[in-house]
Amino acid sequence: MPLRPPTTSIPDEPGCYQFLDDKGRVLYVGKARSLRSRVSSYFQDPRHLHARTAQMVAQADRLEWTVTSTEVEALILEVSLIQSFQPRFNIRLKDDKSYPWLAITTGSEWPRPIVTRGQRRRGNRYFGPFGHTRSLRRTVDLLLPTFPLRTCADSKFDRHQRSGRPCLLFDIRRCSGPCIGAVDAATYASHLEGFTRFFSGEADPIIRDLESSMSDAAAAMDYERAARLRDGVEAMKEAAESQQLVLADSDDLDVVGLAADDLQVAAAVLHVRHGRIVGRGSSVADLVEDHEEGGLTAIVLRDFYGDPAAVIPPIVATRTKPEDPDALTAWLESRRATRVRLTQPQRGLKQGLIEMAERNAAEELGRDRLRRASDHNARSKALLELQQALDLDVPPFRIECYDMSHLQGTSYVGSMVVFEDGLPVKSAYRHFNIKTVEGNDDFAAMAEVLERRLRRWSEEPQSGGRRGFASPADLLLIDGGLGQLGVVVEVLDRLGLSEATEVASLAKRFEEVYRTGSSLPIRLPRGSEGLFLLQRVRDEAHRFAISFHRSKRGKAMTARVLDGIAGLGHGRTERLTERFGTIEAMRNRSLEELQAESWLPDHVATALFERLHENQEAPIGVQEEAESDNG
Repeated sequence: MPLRPPTTSIPDEPGCYQFLDDKGRVLYVGKARSLRSRVSSYFQDPRHLHARTAQMVAQADRLEWTVTSTEVEALILEVSLIQSFQPRFNIRLKDDKSYPWLAITTGSEWPRPIVTRGQRRRGNRYFGPFGHTRSLRRTVDLLLPTFPLRTCADSKFDRHQRSGRPCLLFDIRRCSGPCIGAVDAATYASHLEGFTRFFSGEADPIIRDLESSMSDAAAAMDYERAARLRDGVEAMKEAAESQQLVLADSDDLDVVGLAADDLQVAAAVLHVRHGRIVGRGSSVADLVEDHEEGGLTAIVLRDFYGDPAAVIPPIVATRTKPEDPDALTAWLESRRATRVRLTQPQRGLKQGLIEMAERNAAEELGRDRLRRASDHNARSKALLELQQALDLDVPPFRIECYDMSHLQGTSYVGSMVVFEDGLPVKSAYRHFNIKTVEGNDDFAAMAEVLERRLRRWSEEPQSGGRRGFASPADLLLIDGGLGQLGVVVEVLDRLGLSEATEVASLAKRFEEVYRTGSSLPIRLPRGSEGLFLLQRVRDEAHRFAISFHRSKRGKAMTARVLDGIAGLGHGRTERLTERFGTIEAMRNRSLEELQAESWLPDHVATALFERLHENQEAPIGVQEEAESDNG
């Protein structure tokens, strides 16, 4: 840990600071409006710091800082230093190399479009990223007859230029033939402009121009050219369908959505040009320090637009105003060279786009967890970390997790999920209908589920195989705190199984783990594979409980509405549910549509129709927000 510099020696001015280790490697780079205030905050009791921050300070050997004239200069210097040193303790979004981009080689004499992945190069113009390579290539193919740009590699272009003979693409009118001088620079530039305008979201004006030219050609009786333009219009319309129209106006903007847990943050960006989504991307980074949402937003924007190849739009929309918005805006404007506006829409279409971006970010966060979970080395490391952190005799090969779900004390259900070697074993999942608990009592419901489950260990022991219902677990995990843990211990003692398995509970609020014998929680390092595994097991148990609860609630509601209809027995009720899904869907069908079902007699269909419409105010569902679980 570096010696704390005297407070008076630290400038009370804007600037950047760096923590370095004993080998001179940069561990962390930060900026501050006041270096004195910010730097001093690191030298406090480590227990009051974020776990990763305390780790960083402990590893640091010395501290350096650079004073700047303004906050904007501090931000520019911070971005530069992070890109140069790649400090391990800074939040850095993982580059989205898996998504395809469309690059235009604007630096060459005859620019060409390239579908590419990976690091973006300075000097090229990029569009995207796009969801699928196949759809992107098809869009390019549809545009080439209208805007015949060359798509060949430079080596092939040089070869045909030397021979003076074009390739097949020129013969089928998918290239204008710059290699043989068949097109002049001005015409080629117009093709390039139309091509880039399309990927910038200006499909509608281009289509209108083509339709006008087609009409002029037809009026001049140049039918061959009119036919080519007609084909171009149809191809353009088909290609434009790949760009989702989301705004009625012509704003160019990026929409940024965030999703975060205690360990990671995911960011999704929607690129909207002329009212159309022309590209989207997402990234994930480990959290290193505690940040308010405004601070996270500022870091994401700094990281994303700090890329030399990033295109900065005139408007950037976010859910939360970023920290130091004036400095961030000034920095963005210095990079764009024109005005940039940071906005937080509260209603309307743009607010809906933010919600869409946040859903994309949440999905990316989930996918990253799955990617980590599917990696064998990560799984092995997670199990070894859990063995060490929880003081287990062996790595917990088989983990069982339990969760409860109910609706205001009704339709109580429990779930059990099983993970072996860090992977879910869905064939071993079980759900439980709570039979003995009335009202809202999570502890009693948990005790019933555990007793029904654990009694099988003593009554039906299994020596072979590990996937049966009676197979003991290496670790029983409960979603909750000390109270839930006490329920497990009590049931185990009552059944004489205290020595048969290890027990732990995972509290949601701070992601702390409780073990028997101590009231103090265990805090696994943020970003550790062991904590990721516990979170995934807990979240899977919650998902399984909620899905079973919804299914049970839906069946009960359907039975209540359809009960007592003459001729509608269990078999036909099941078939109705399978055919239409919900009571609301049945209610939306006309009498003729119900009678058209060959397996449903006319008199039964009529009785069903009358029952469904005899009380239009009857509830057809229950708000999902009222659902509860024991966490």
